[in-house]
Amino acid sequence: MNNPIKIAVDAMGGENSPYKIVKGIELHNLETDNVFYNIFGDKNIIDPIINSTNLKKEKFQIFHTKNLIKDEDSPLAGAKKGKDTSMWLAIESLKKLESDAIVSAGNTGALFVIAKLNLNMIEKIDKPALSALWPNRNGMNIVLDLGANIECNEKNLVDFSLMGAALHKSLFEKEDPKVALLNIGSEELKGNNVIKNTYQILHDKKNSLYEFKGYIEGNQIMDGNVNVIVTDGFTGNVALKTAEGTANFITSELKQTFNSSVLGKISAFLNLNNLKKFKKKLDPRLYNGAILLGLDKPVIKSHGSTDEIGFANSLRVCEKIIKGRLIEKIKKNII
Repeated sequence: MNNPIKIAVDAMGGENSPYKIVKGIELHNLETDNVFYNIFGDKNIIDPIINSTNLKKEKFQIFHTKNLIKDEDSPLAGAKKGKDTSMWLAIESLKKLESDAIVSAGNTGALFVIAKLNLNMIEKIDKPALSALWPNRNGMNIVLDLGANIECNEKNLVDFSLMGAALHKSLFEKEDPKVALLNIGSEELKGNNVIKNTYQILHDKKNSLYEFKGYIEGNQIMDGNVNVIVTDGFTGNVALKTAEGTANFITSELKQTFNSSVLGKISAFLNLNNLKKFKKKLDPRLYNGAILLGLDKPVIKSHGSTDEIGFANSLRVCEKIIKGRLIEKIKKNII
């Protein structure tokens, strides 16, 4: 491999790890030829799983440690477990320039704390923001913040707009980022003072990286008229969890309806292809991979309960943002 992308992988975080982590690496490796995986975790457990895959030895290296951070640990307790946990060592490899990015399905709070302890913030960015992919009618949204900051000021939301736009451009190079502020109405006078002041700043200060489209309401998130949606962490997290719950409810009710009668089963069979497309559109595994923006190295959080398909997608997101030079885009456009 010529100058491969090096991804640090915390193999011990999340449900059913390290099995799903290794299998996710195997799935991702099938579609790429220039990624090297630095795997951190218990070699005694990881080795037998890797030996059952088709991963070639020149594609990975295992850094052995038996210590790990549990999902039930508090962020501070996780950070205090020591510098020899799989999560800490994986993040530290970025600091030492031994990896280009880190992916973990482990404890979210601990990941944020350890990342901030080891990595620097991008100059002029005050707070990091958690961002993720969110499907819309025409493609994908970037939504941020999703929980890193409960309270935000105007400077934070302006920074989030820039970072979200840079992320969207890194992932979808051929699309132009269109930024909107999530609000309770589309009129300029709606919302609290922070939202209204941020609107004015974004409206007056043009940025070559994105187009500012004003306000967007919750029921318009999936319309596809914008693709970068900015809000504070409290609002964003509530919106995300509501959308996830609604999607699960719809798919569950639809499945129950089709299985409740012979006519329903026949209808399901006749519409099998359409149902598969519908299910794929709402499958959270295909959007797995949240990014902690604002740090000078890429930190990607995989959902703890996802499977190997979801983890493979978080690796895919990681590869794209490295190739898309996300950090460089943010630094270049920061005001």
